[in-house]
Amino acid sequence: METKFKIKNLNLYYGNFQALMNIDMEIYENKITALIGPSGCGKSTFLRTLNRMNDLIPNVSIEGTIKLDNKDIYNKDYDLIELRKRVGMVFQKPNPFPKTIYDNIVYGPKIHGVKDKEKLDYIVERTLKEVALWDETKDRLHKSALGLSGGQQQRLCIARCLAVEPEVILMDEPTSALDPVSTSKIEGLLEELTEKYTIVIVTHNMQQAGRVSDYTSFFLNGKVIENDKTEVIFSNPKDKKTEDYITGRFG
Repeated sequence: METKFKIKNLNLYYGNFQALMNIDMEIYENKITALIGPSGCGKSTFLRTLNRMNDLIPNVSIEGTIKLDNKDIYNKDYDLIELRKRVGMVFQKPNPFPKTIYDNIVYGPKIHGVKDKEKLDYIVERTLKEVALWDETKDRLHKSALGLSGGQQQRLCIARCLAVEPEVILMDEPTSALDPVSTSKIEGLLEELTEKYTIVIVTHNMQQAGRVSDYTSFFLNGKVIENDKTEVIFSNPKDKKTEDYITGRFG
């Protein structure tokens, strides 16, 4: 099994407040890793360290190393544009651009220099098929993406992320704003996507973590308490705090 990310002794501070403490973990290629834990425990902050989104927040300082395919992404020579192409992000609330469905998807490829209309058409069809949205949208590609339902918008945002051919997809509670039917469609989609992508997902929904992920990391107060195969975390956790959280005694 190949390691995609290797995180070593990661500490993150917002000003004087330490939000992440001594995190050591590995994220494996073509697997789904779920990050679980109560609100404010550092899951989303950790997720954003993997494509350096925290760089956009003032007063953030980071210690330790995060290696993507054995190269430290916090090295000053690391190309940020390249990093964010390789490591895409899908947010909690669907956030399509106020443009057509077609323009939402070709936005990234165009920034990266793809101009050929035939190639752009191909990318649109490929990614919409990957997220099972092609049949629902192929006759309205040039209509506003804002006319789609919430679940369709979120699948469009995943397609937009896939359009630049990332290797890793980070998802910050991607189904928390969706109804059960849309949630189930996206969960089904995740499984198919791991054939080509490595996925890290923050979820508040324990059942979801159990259903979709191969590995689970339990965060508490900025620390990783336990990180293991999902079936181990849910059926035989080694730490009492993990067991208490999973059985609903707190959080």
